[in-house]
Amino acid sequence: MRCPFCSHEEDRVVDSRTSKEGGAVRRRRECLDCGRRFTTYEYIENISLTIIKNDQRREAYDRQKLTQGITSACKKRPISLKKIESIVDKIENLIEKTSKNEVPSSEIGRMVMTELYGLDEVAYIRFASVYRKFKDVSEFISEVKGIEAKH
Repeated sequence: MRCPFCSHEEDRVVDSRTSKEGGAVRRRRECLDCGRRFTTYEYIENISLTIIKNDQRREAYDRQKLTQGITSACKKRPISLKKIESIVDKIENLIEKTSKNEVPSSEIGRMVMTELYGLDEVAYIRFASVYRKFKDVSEFISEVKGIEAKH
């Protein structure tokens, strides 16, 4: 493991514990060169998952990319990183249950929208505006009115 501060390749594990409901191991490490501490997570590597993009390109699933997309929608909203990680975990579990090796990005987008809809309406609208590629303001307003009507 390379230190994120000084890039030294030797460290020692200071603390280890299970995390993410037993799905990961959290390790607190200390760099043997600079002495700074950092955290790493170990996950079970699942079968490789390929995402089918809208233009039919295929790319490897990237948890970080999904997390960043949700984080962007939740920016400046009262949503913790822990909750975002929980959403990503839930989506990964749903995908895993389908036993598919290839999943359309549109399917993942729908899952994210479902989760955000129940969590935070502003984050939902932000994500929907990118995911659905609103062509004009009227589509955006229509989506907001749809949310208002359900209250």
